[in-house]
Amino acid sequence: MGEKYKKYHAANHTLPQQSFAWNLYGAGMESMGKEGKPEPFAIPEPTDDQILVRIDTVSICFSDVKILKQGGSHPKLYNRNLTVEPTRLGHEVSLTIIKVGKNLAGKYHPGQRLAVQPDIYQQGMSTAYGYTIPGGLVQYHCIGKEVLETDAGACLLPVEEGMGYAESALLEPWGCVVAAYTQRRRLDPKLGGTMWIIGNADDSSFTFSKGLDAPATIILTDVPDSVKKLVSATKANIIEKNNVTDYEFLSKELTDGKGFDDIVMLNPTSAEVVGNVARFIARRGTLNIVGTKPLDGLTSVDLGRLHYDYIAFVGNNSTDIAASYGEARNRCELRDGGTTVFVGAGGPMGQMHVQRALELPDGPKTVIATEISDERLQTLVNMFEPLAKKNGRELFIFNPTTSKQSFHDFVMEVTKGQGADDVVVSVPVAGLMEEGDTVMKVDGMMVLFAGVPNGTMGKVNLSNVYLSNAQYTGTSGLTIDDQSSVMERRLAGTLSPGRSVAAIGGMETAAEAIQSVMDSKYPGKVVIFPQIHDLPLTSLKELKDRLPEVAAKLGQDQMWTNEAEEVLIEKLWQEPK
Repeated sequence: MGEKYKKYHAANHTLPQQSFAWNLYGAGMESMGKEGKPEPFAIPEPTDDQILVRIDTVSICFSDVKILKQGGSHPKLYNRNLTVEPTRLGHEVSLTIIKVGKNLAGKYHPGQRLAVQPDIYQQGMSTAYGYTIPGGLVQYHCIGKEVLETDAGACLLPVEEGMGYAESALLEPWGCVVAAYTQRRRLDPKLGGTMWIIGNADDSSFTFSKGLDAPATIILTDVPDSVKKLVSATKANIIEKNNVTDYEFLSKELTDGKGFDDIVMLNPTSAEVVGNVARFIARRGTLNIVGTKPLDGLTSVDLGRLHYDYIAFVGNNSTDIAASYGEARNRCELRDGGTTVFVGAGGPMGQMHVQRALELPDGPKTVIATEISDERLQTLVNMFEPLAKKNGRELFIFNPTTSKQSFHDFVMEVTKGQGADDVVVSVPVAGLMEEGDTVMKVDGMMVLFAGVPNGTMGKVNLSNVYLSNAQYTGTSGLTIDDQSSVMERRLAGTLSPGRSVAAIGGMETAAEAIQSVMDSKYPGKVVIFPQIHDLPLTSLKELKDRLPEVAAKLGQDQMWTNEAEEVLIEKLWQEPK
């Protein structure tokens, strides 16, 4: 370990006179920094309830692009006037504590390394780091109650020794990938909630083995006597509303327009009616379909709400309404030994999904990666074919724009007509989500990883939910536990976050780095080292010409390593005088 790196890592070096920052003053690249450059600011002294931190690495995310394009109109900025109150991009961050306010001395210490969990809520309101709270594209800044006292506690994760700076920043995007396979849906009737049960003239006798005592209010619409008898035995407030056709009016009347926490539909026949009812599921609510015959077509559902609002479609084909609920019936992990299709696999996040599947001990046997860029597909092959062979998996690639086969026919050929066990969509295009649904097995799972705006509708086969236990799930954001699990797997050697790094740059290149993400220039993540000046944006392939000493420390298949990072800091970081 070089002397400069030791001093940097120990954080016992002299502070500079000023801290450079890329503040954002509005929408558009011209609003980032001043005249295309970061601005100098005085390094603040922490108050008694703050810590002064040094930002070590920032990984650039496509979400940064969304904020840059929308400015103060971004949903998480709440129409903020950025010219008066600027924010700062950068939510995938690793940092080191430099100074600690006296009231925090028992909790934190200088030299302590941390990763940020940016998906912050305070009193139920999203105040995410890198959005509402100015983020990490700065060299030094103070962190206080806005991060340390949130609805989930302190949103900082202590970084274990042995973790590099770049891979610590990548705990955030990797945590989002892990979260996609961690149950986020509520899968039981809400305690104290509002349940709406809808029947029809063909209803038979039903039971409700558990959970019917949870709702505080139960609305009955055209239900059979067997259900009325079940409900009458509860302590719920019972409301009968028969022959309902105006579902919006009912929602406004009984839920103030927030939607029903749980909706139960008994023996529905019309896909259109199911779709219309589904519009009124509350956030984190469930639609439980119980029946034995398929609907008369595909159902139009809100794909955005599956991703952002965690609505859940559950169901079963027995007479026990409660049999639909619970995690045992509703899986969220890739099927062991199955076939997984990754739509949009060539982007940075898509690559992470493919890598995770191939490294997952009980993961799929077959992975199909789709992408519209042959160059990105070749990168996938170069990166992951050796990993697939090592772990006894098969990797197939498909470009729908150049193949003579259709996407559907290709998947059916690979799966011998069975279809995919799982389809993971990392492209925010409703049509691709609909197309992914056509190649799923009847008991398959679709994961909507890329978010489309709420109100974006798409047609899917909801009949398979209750007839065959198909799953439709999606996630937005992550928790510290998700990041921690990534770190655990990295230290255990079952996950390699550094494999995601495609390019690196110094503080001055942040705007260029975001532009490169807009342009899909690099086949992976771009990582900024704010404490390093005079490091042009450089792909790992270019390191052998620009920084051969760093390139020599890259891993197999040009994978970013802690050893390469150590040489980079030793060579380019300059201690302030």
